Amino acid sequence: MSAEVTSLIIFLLTGLAAGWIASLVLGGKGLVRYLVVGVIGGLVGGYVLKLAHATLPLQGWLNDLVTAVIGAIIVIIIARIVAK
Repeated sequence: MSAEVTSLIIFLLTGLAAGWIASLVLGGKGLVRYLVVGVIGGLVGGYVLKLAHATLPLQGWLNDLVTAVIGAIIVIIIARIVAK
């Protein structure tokens, strides 16, 4: 398996885990929803932390997961506001 495929699989699994954790905090269900919210959350979380000039005191995969969870929570809150 190539490095690109491995990186993509890790990115998707991290997004899936982040979406699941965010759903535990805010409610929600569905494997596809976890994946979509987590992947978008990873992008949003990274952008928000960069704008805030904030860094997490974590290393590697755990840093990516917490960043994605933060972003996923933001995505869910915004989606609920827009849906109303």
